[in-house]
Amino acid sequence: MIGRIYRIAWLVPALLLNAQADVPGKGFSPLFNGKDLSGWWGLRTANPVVWMAETEQRKEARRLASFENINKHWRAESGVLVNDGKGLTLATVKNYADFELVLEYKTEARADSGVYLRGIPQVQIWDYTDQAKFKLGADKGSGGLWNNKASREGKDPLVLADKPFGEWNAMRILMVGERVTVELNGQLVVDHARLENYFDRNKPIPPTGPIQLQTHGGEIAWRNIFIREIGGAEANRILAANCWNGGGAPGNWKGKVESYEFNAGTIRCKDKKGGTVFTENEYADFSVRFEFKVPPGGNNGLALRYPGKGNPAYAGMCELQVLDNTSPKYTELDSRQYHGSAYGMVPAHRGYLRAPGEWNFQTVDVAGSTIQVELNGTRILDADLSVVSEYMGNKQHPGKELTSGHFGFAGHGSAVAFRNILIKELAHE
Repeated sequence: MIGRIYRIAWLVPALLLNAQADVPGKGFSPLFNGKDLSGWWGLRTANPVVWMAETEQRKEARRLASFENINKHWRAESGVLVNDGKGLTLATVKNYADFELVLEYKTEARADSGVYLRGIPQVQIWDYTDQAKFKLGADKGSGGLWNNKASREGKDPLVLADKPFGEWNAMRILMVGERVTVELNGQLVVDHARLENYFDRNKPIPPTGPIQLQTHGGEIAWRNIFIREIGGAEANRILAANCWNGGGAPGNWKGKVESYEFNAGTIRCKDKKGGTVFTENEYADFSVRFEFKVPPGGNNGLALRYPGKGNPAYAGMCELQVLDNTSPKYTELDSRQYHGSAYGMVPAHRGYLRAPGEWNFQTVDVAGSTIQVELNGTRILDADLSVVSEYMGNKQHPGKELTSGHFGFAGHGSAVAFRNILIKELAHE
């Protein structure tokens, strides 16, 4: 129930938005000043990872060159932002990580638009009466993550919530990691679904990027566009509230317990100490969720299906790395040694850790030979160890075939801390 309670609390301000649209709440900043296009520039639909990697000089040249186009097709009119259905998308100059976005829009028959999140398409806006697009899902309404693959969570809105043409629609978007929740006109249409990377589905979406308003045939008007940036502590609460329930604390710990501090649900490896602590119980298929904090240069690991002795990285199914990826001393590691990686076997995607000293939220799902890791709302590892045939240093991992074992923490001399640890057994298939 905790997840539903959090969402209801989140929906209450949305109802107020309809009554007092120009005052969305504390912490919000306007993206549109009601007078001109300050703070915006023009972008084509393009992979943000590519253009954000360009030099600052090249990006500035691109921004300046876009003004002719956006000034032709976008205009500020009586406090409303209007597009004629043509031209570039309108993008914020500033990039955003986790955020809450509120806006209102009004469109016309057969128009097609959307909101790109961190440069990734899109929260869909279209004509729900256009029969020519029913085969694409238009009859289901606006607000869905339309570029997600068919049948994937979030692609289609949960309910049809669009207002008739000529009326303003109120939209609220909450984004934490790649998890997106959308409310349209006071109704929940997307519920904490993963936004897929349209440009490269094998990779997660970038950790930061612009908000983009799409133009795609048909006039559309926007107003009362506000954003509130979400910090790490709030993001962790949102992720925890929307995570699974039904698990429990791990119980008693065994192993190198003298190297760890246990205090009110927090487990912390003592500085310059190490070794593995592990659960009394063994698990086959399971999910575990927790928060963790690494000091600068911190190093630890998760022991999965650990037999109770030996090096977890080799004797157990694997060690999932816990590491401060940003430390200069780790710049030349093998890609399979960074945070979230199945150590020495499968690399995780990087760029999604919070700064050293901040709490992160992570979930790990182990089922058969597969492991999924979600860090701060973004999936950074989706691996099947049964197909791994190349190992770091050609060192074999005999324990990866284990079908059950203990869960634990593998200390490596750093004061890495863990808290709010819950573990749940999964039905074995």
